[in-house]
Amino acid sequence: MKIYVKILSLCFLGMILFSTKSYAQTPEAVRTEASDPDEDRPLDDIVEKRIIDERMVLPYQPLREADVFWEKRIWRVIDIREKMNLPFAYPEMPFFSILMDAAVNGDITVYSTEDDKFSASLPADEVATMGATADTVITFDPETYEEQIQVVRNELNPEDVNRFRIKEVWFFDEQTSTMQVRVLGIAPMIDVKDENGNFRYEKPMFWVYYPESREILARHQVFNSMNDAAPMTWEDMFEMRFFSSYIMKASNVHDFRLQDTYSGVDRLLEADKIKQEIFNFEHDLWSY
Repeated sequence: MKIYVKILSLCFLGMILFSTKSYAQTPEAVRTEASDPDEDRPLDDIVEKRIIDERMVLPYQPLREADVFWEKRIWRVIDIREKMNLPFAYPEMPFFSILMDAAVNGDITVYSTEDDKFSASLPADEVATMGATADTVITFDPETYEEQIQVVRNELNPEDVNRFRIKEVWFFDEQTSTMQVRVLGIAPMIDVKDENGNFRYEKPMFWVYYPESREILARHQVFNSMNDAAPMTWEDMFEMRFFSSYIMKASNVHDFRLQDTYSGVDRLLEADKIKQEIFNFEHDLWSY
């Protein structure tokens, strides 16, 4: 009996020593020079959020050509100065900066604006110089006081991109008997000005093929003004259509934009008419 009690005592003592040794090896004690320096930074939250990083982007549902009973191509404009679109201009990470960084780093392929059919891709170095301007500045050498001319390059400010063009397709799927929409492309718009700084016209910088960029957009969170604990990504934003926009063009035999035929209030009325036609087409397919 005494031997049994001694064995239990030794086992209990060994467990205490092992536990004490484990707690003594804190992260500070085992950290080496190769450790990540960001580990010393405090967490800027109450919990470490990994939902967005670990979430998988589901592919689109397979679609057969025979199931597409009807479709209509629509071009829209998103103005980020509208109240509902303010998250596009969130200062910490504007939506344009996300597209630009991904294009320059080669994470996504961008296409030329010669057409909107994604026919010609653009190299990353060419994209990096888009929107940049060069100014000539006269300086003086502090030692010789000689006049020198320097060329200063001004990078494009993300705050100067106020609108985005969206290309999408509305279609009726016979397999599910539903009207659906899929975004095909996104193009940031910049203003073109003359030598005196006067506005001349607006043009798209490049086209981003949206189905290819879904993985990148799903890794960046959108600011939610209602609840900071409800994570939503840019992929969610476009799939759930949490943005405000207006129609600038619909597929037509002349390939005209609405501004080519209408102006002022008539243009807005025609855009609402196109939207109503899509709604009426789906509504008329059913009998009540």
